[in-house]
Amino acid sequence: MLQTRLSIALDDGLISLPDDGALLVIGPTPDQDIFALPKDRVTIYSHFHPDVQFWSARGYDVISDVPDAGFAAALVCAPRSKALAQAWLYAADRATGGKLVILDGQKTDGMDSHLKALKKRANLLGNLSKAHGKIVWLQGLDAPDWVDQDITLPDGFVTRPGVFSAEKIDKGSEVLAAVMPDAINGRVADLGAGWGYLSRHILSREGVEALDLIEADKVALDCARRNFDDPRVRFLWDDATAFTPDQPYDVVISNPPFHTSRAGRPELGQAFIQSAARILKPSGRFVMVANRHLPYEETLAKHFRVVEDLGGTPGFKLLAGLKPHRVAR
Repeated sequence: MLQTRLSIALDDGLISLPDDGALLVIGPTPDQDIFALPKDRVTIYSHFHPDVQFWSARGYDVISDVPDAGFAAALVCAPRSKALAQAWLYAADRATGGKLVILDGQKTDGMDSHLKALKKRANLLGNLSKAHGKIVWLQGLDAPDWVDQDITLPDGFVTRPGVFSAEKIDKGSEVLAAVMPDAINGRVADLGAGWGYLSRHILSREGVEALDLIEADKVALDCARRNFDDPRVRFLWDDATAFTPDQPYDVVISNPPFHTSRAGRPELGQAFIQSAARILKPSGRFVMVANRHLPYEETLAKHFRVVEDLGGTPGFKLLAGLKPHRVAR
């Protein structure tokens, strides 16, 4: 865990923080412990809405855009994406003006690969392996090619490193888009909209009067803003499992996530189903796609009066819930 490596490195004098100046922490998740750092000097960058809420509730200064300068040192919490980790390291080096940058992560985050690359790109000050991971500290990163850059997919979609399905269109979304009902009318929500692939298909239906893209990843939502311009659309940065609309929807469409890390978490998709039922009109309809193995039918039956199997492919199933009913929470 981050607590073990960071605390040990600081307590043993392996890493010496500057005596003053702001400290930037990039991308910490709630299960990472940054409490070894002086709280009054820490600014957290996070683009994920639930994490922003978590750290803000604990009194941290949280920003949602990567700063260009103004920090004495930076800690980068390694994400799953190699390209995003490199972009964050580049941003940290820029924000500190080439001063101390710390990278911490598990082996499964590719830390051995990061260390190998950093040996060629920076003044590597030291590293410590502990608790199935590694912490590395460096300064003077020389990696201009690591700057965060657009990724362009077929049909002109723009994505960014680290967002879901950044380098190719998700197969589940493709399946749902191919058989999306023609009769989509009224107010519609794309729950967990990502960078807008499904939303573009939703907007092709003439009956759509308004479409809300609800997405927790601000970077993905910013990509969606660039992927189409339609006066019917609103872009809402929020946690899809806790979102409350200003008025209920006629239709909710979703390709819900089922993991936040490498381990699967089917309860995320179940939370999306519950949220969809909560934000729909009494006559509303929910349409979703999911991997075949995920246990969603029982949750749908709990929250909708009618559940339909719309078919799919060997790998994906298409399900619909009609006429939500409220279940005691």
